[in-house]
Amino acid sequence: MIIGAGALEGIRVVEMGQLIAGPFCGQLLGDMGAEIVKLEPPETGDQMRHWGQGDKPSWWRVIARNKYSVGADLRSAEGQDLARDLIARADILIENFRPGTLEKWNLAPADLRAANPGLIIVRVSGYGQTGPYSTRAGFGGIGEAMGGWRGIVGYPDRAPARVGVSIGDTLAATYGCLGALAALHHRNQTGQGQIVDSALYEAVLQVMESTVSDYSVSGTKRQRTGSALPGIAPSNVYPCRDGEYLIGANQDGVFARLAAAMGRPELASDERYATHRARGARQEELDGLIGEWTKTLTIAELEARMIEAGVPAGRVYDAEDMMADPHFAARDALVKVDDAEFGEVTMQGVFPKLSDTPGSIRRPAPLAVGQDTADVLRRWLGREA
Repeated sequence: MIIGAGALEGIRVVEMGQLIAGPFCGQLLGDMGAEIVKLEPPETGDQMRHWGQGDKPSWWRVIARNKYSVGADLRSAEGQDLARDLIARADILIENFRPGTLEKWNLAPADLRAANPGLIIVRVSGYGQTGPYSTRAGFGGIGEAMGGWRGIVGYPDRAPARVGVSIGDTLAATYGCLGALAALHHRNQTGQGQIVDSALYEAVLQVMESTVSDYSVSGTKRQRTGSALPGIAPSNVYPCRDGEYLIGANQDGVFARLAAAMGRPELASDERYATHRARGARQEELDGLIGEWTKTLTIAELEARMIEAGVPAGRVYDAEDMMADPHFAARDALVKVDDAEFGEVTMQGVFPKLSDTPGSIRRPAPLAVGQDTADVLRRWLGREA
């Protein structure tokens, strides 16, 4: 993996958020080269230090990479003073507390910006900084539900399902990062910072495709459809002799290639399947027909045929599959990071890839709460801890 300074070299970020949304925004900015100083409660640290699965949770190693840990009790006058001093020298502040919390801690954004006019403040919250719901507590799952995501995930005869990762939090964090980069461009032109208001439910809403407009135009409400893409066929996970395989042949020309690979080229000209609308109307029937064919093959045999035919298709991976895949290795999609406790941790690399100023993992996650306090105070503030 290429280790360079990154496109955001020289940008200083104070991260005051906890759990997922704020810290993931910090992870993204840090991967791109920014220096991230994370303020943590001295006694407990961020709860993410203990999150993850297995007997050795490792999520912290990912979300806190490229960060420096400074202990600061933001509920105390001393911690607030330290935060103000650091923020006065920062380019970006990230926080994901309930609206009103910064003000309660004597860290009102208006005061912080008065002391540092170029400061960009990324505020991630459940419902945004304004509106009748703004002061409500909100976690990622709540944003997923309100934004429309949870209602369409799963099968129609079951309760809405969780997608398996904290997508509401990471989407809001990603939009917060996007907003920060746009605000940096504006500041380069004007010298003025601004506030980036990223709400969990709005970040989810933004990726909900045409769910609202379809209802607005025709009264159609998208429903839970399991693994199928409703009205878009064939596009599903199909059974093989030794597992499952995803095929997406939902285009006339691609479907013709799939039909030929099945030894059934006549399907492409059959009026029941020849057009996009016809296939969508007979989606379940077509999926059954394809599934009867795929279950006679192993995954490897089916994959070889799909590659040869030029049909978009792929295996349903888990972490073990990813770590064994040569394409992941060739693109540094997964990287190994030395760790003082675990020895080595494999984790996702840095994305997207920039040709001239690629991001990198320059330092592992801080193991001890506040371990970098003395270093940061010396470099940022010119004083001893």
